Amino acid sequence: MFIVQLKFAPNKSKAPHFMEGHNIWLNKGFDDGVFLLAGGLQPNLGGGILAHNTTLEELESRLMDDPFVQENIVSPEIAEITPSRTDKRLDFLKD
Repeated sequence: MFIVQLKFAPNKSKAPHFMEGHNIWLNKGFDDGVFLLAGGLQPNLGGGILAHNTTLEELESRLMDDPFVQENIVSPEIAEITPSRTDKRLDFLKD
């Protein structure tokens, strides 16, 4: 499982011009069963994604397809977590 931080980069002001493509990219991640959660990093620092059912290499490749990453609007940082204990509702993350 991975936590991805998409921290705003120098071209942050270009975000509105690429928002539609970014949202299409996010929807694909959810449709593919890789993204579990996406939302804003507060206060106005960028975005975050919880990802699973993927490898680090696949996730890095997927991130390079994000228009926000391509346009240097955000810079991705990935942290990998190996779940060893979860709430019962999240047991599927240990697989």
